[in-house]
Amino acid sequence: MPQGRPEHVPDDGLTTRQRRKGPLLAVHTGVGKGKSTAAFGMALRAWNVGWPVAVFQFVKSPKWRVGEEAAFRALGDAHARTGAGAPVTWHKMGEGWSWLARPGDERDHAAEAAEGWAQIKRDLAAQRYGFYVLDEFTYPLHWGWVPVGDVVETLRERPGTQHVVITGRYAAPALLEAADLVTEMGKVKHPMDAGRKGQAGIEW
Repeated sequence: MPQGRPEHVPDDGLTTRQRRKGPLLAVHTGVGKGKSTAAFGMALRAWNVGWPVAVFQFVKSPKWRVGEEAAFRALGDAHARTGAGAPVTWHKMGEGWSWLARPGDERDHAAEAAEGWAQIKRDLAAQRYGFYVLDEFTYPLHWGWVPVGDVVETLRERPGTQHVVITGRYAAPALLEAADLVTEMGKVKHPMDAGRKGQAGIEW
């Protein structure tokens, strides 16, 4: 199995072990498929090593019952029964964030997104989780619902060794600059180009 070796080791006084255990901010962006899929793959590894996982799903419809949600809820149940892995918490905007009363028929999407970010800030300050998936979070930033500057500052100053991965198109330049790992998913070919719609087991 190939092992990655850094091309440059900074003269920062840290040991290899200290540098390896530092908190990671990852951004998966671009027009290609696979941004969320890759983030949930990272979350699986986090669960396996015992880091409590929190998923905050922005934008996606609350009516969608995606495969990742079912799988991670099962992993959370497995942890509760056997102690394997770690706890999993899943929040989906649109169902009414779990810490709020369920919204009425008239939804304020911007307010919901802002409240979701406010809860993430509270969780980061409390070091409540080891790994955060902020799925489709670039869109509330792009639309101006959540201030980019506040997000960047909060993530840069987060305590401990909390790892965060953010997914979605149109990632703000300031967010990319603050990130430790940026992956841009490109599209070479997609079934939708041939008129094929998404299918269970592939898209959800």
